[in-house]
Amino acid sequence: MSIGGDLPLVAPATVAPSKGVSHSGVPKGGRVRRLTGADRLVVIVMVTIPLILTMIFVVLPALASVILSFSSWDGIGGFDKIKWIGFTNYENVFTNYPPFWPAMQHNLLWLAMMFFVATPLGMFLAVLLDKEMRGGRLYQTPIYLPVVLSLALVGFIWQLQYSRDFGLLNAILQYFHLQSPDAPVDWFGDPSISLWAVMVAAAWRHAGYIMLLYLAGLKGVDPSLREACAVDGASGVQTFFRVVFPVLRPINIIVVVITVIESLRAFDLVWIVNKGGNGLELISALVTLNVVGEASRIGFGSALATIMLVISVVFIAIYLATIFREEEQ
Repeated sequence: MSIGGDLPLVAPATVAPSKGVSHSGVPKGGRVRRLTGADRLVVIVMVTIPLILTMIFVVLPALASVILSFSSWDGIGGFDKIKWIGFTNYENVFTNYPPFWPAMQHNLLWLAMMFFVATPLGMFLAVLLDKEMRGGRLYQTPIYLPVVLSLALVGFIWQLQYSRDFGLLNAILQYFHLQSPDAPVDWFGDPSISLWAVMVAAAWRHAGYIMLLYLAGLKGVDPSLREACAVDGASGVQTFFRVVFPVLRPINIIVVVITVIESLRAFDLVWIVNKGGNGLELISALVTLNVVGEASRIGFGSALATIMLVISVVFIAIYLATIFREEEQ
C-alpha cells in the first residue's frame, strides 16, 4: 500500500525486548535488583561524611556566630564569662561604629564592579570562545588561570604591577610621559584609589570564572535556534540577546547569586594588600579585625558576620526558589 502512489506505507517497527526483560524494562517475574549490604554501606558513607563535615565546619559555626552576636565576650576564659546583652551589638554596629557604613559602601562598589565590569567581560570572552575560533583552548587557559591561583598569589602578582617604585604600571605611565618619575602613584597606599586598584585585580580573577560558567551554558544551547535566527536574517548580536541570552536564564541566575556572595565575602585581596585599612574597609575585614584583632570583641564581630549571613541568605533563597519553580514547571 502506498500514499499518493509514491511512498510505501510501512508500519512502525517494534523493538523486541531483551531476553529476560519485559517491555517496561523490569526483569521478567517482577523482581528488582536490591542493594547489597556493601552498596548500602557505600551510600551511607558518601552521604553521612559530607553531611557531618558540613555541620561541623559550616552550620554549627554559623549558628554559634548568630548566638554570640547577642553577647559581650573577649574570647578569654570559659563560656561562663559570656555576658548576654541582647541587641546592643547590632545597635552599636548601625549607630556607634563609624567604619561600618563606609564598609557597606565599599562592598556595594565591589558588587557594582563585579556585576557591571567583570561579568560582562566574562560573558564576552565566553561568546568569543564559543565560536570555535582557532586556538580557542589556548586562549581559554590563561583567561581561566587566575581562578585556580590562590588569592595570596593573585595579591602578590598585583603588588608587582602596582608597586610604587618598581611596579609595571608606573613604569608604563612614565615611559609615555603620563607621570613624573619624581611623583609615582602609590596605588595601594593612596586611600582615594586603593579600593579601585584592588577591585581591578578582583575583576581580573572573577571574569575567568564567569567566562567558564557562560561557556558551559553556551555549549548546551540548541544549535537549531541559531540556525533558525540566521534563516530569518538576524545578526549575531540580535541572535544572542533575543534568543540565546534568554535561554541562558539558569546560568544568569547562578552568576547573579555567585557575584553577590563573592562581593560580600571579598576579603583575601584587601587583607593581603593592607589588612583592610587605608581606604580598603570591607565588612569581612571588619569581622576579622574585631574577632581576632588586638582588642578582640567576638560578640561585636559576630554581629557583623550575622549581617553578612542574612544578606547572603536572602539571595540564596531567591536562587533556590527560582530553581524549584522551574523544576515544577
